[in-house]
Amino acid sequence: MNKTPKALVVLSGGQDSTTCLYWALREFGAANVEAVTFDYGQRHRVELDCARKIAQLAGVRQTLLPIDTFAAIGGNALTDDSIAPEEGARDDADTALPNTFVPGRNLVFLSFAAALAYTRGIEHVVTGVAQTDYSGYPDCRENTLKALELALRLGMDSRVTLHAPLMFMSKADTVRLAQDVGAMDAMAWSHTCYNGEVPPCGRCASCELRAKGFAEAGVADPLVVRTGGAA
Repeated sequence: MNKTPKALVVLSGGQDSTTCLYWALREFGAANVEAVTFDYGQRHRVELDCARKIAQLAGVRQTLLPIDTFAAIGGNALTDDSIAPEEGARDDADTALPNTFVPGRNLVFLSFAAALAYTRGIEHVVTGVAQTDYSGYPDCRENTLKALELALRLGMDSRVTLHAPLMFMSKADTVRLAQDVGAMDAMAWSHTCYNGEVPPCGRCASCELRAKGFAEAGVADPLVVRTGGAA
């Protein structure tokens, strides 16, 4: 008899991971989904509270794992208070990585997530990375995830599968998916702003991309509605 497949979702508390959590609930069933959140010394620490709130709303078990190495390394705007996040969304012409890129972050997150999944007997790990994200992070690309999946399988002698439902979606598409999977109420408690502001600052690249996605989808952002922030 085949065992019921279970999934572990990397939940940051942001728009994309919230969408992926509810996607996993639809695909695997509420009783078969857990979440893991990483405290890596991020500037926007409010997202940790958001992740906890969203996990509660979704009714899933959440594990918080501390990783202080990124803060010790520094050199990027998400873990180094001396570096301000760049403002404004990027476009395809930009070749240099933004200063919000945390080298190796998703590789480390997914490795720890896979290790946690191994101990829980979970074979599916879900992440909200997207190759179409204009930030251009190389650890969000499909070839990176495929290579990492193989390494994890070999290194842990496991059958782990990495899922990235948003990989080739635009931000507007992710908004539509969030609607389809019933994530909009939880989206009101999500957090995306790199500056950690509530209401969202509306100036950083993450805020601009989020606003653009909701605008293109023709949907009001539940977070903006809840907090009274700028549309």
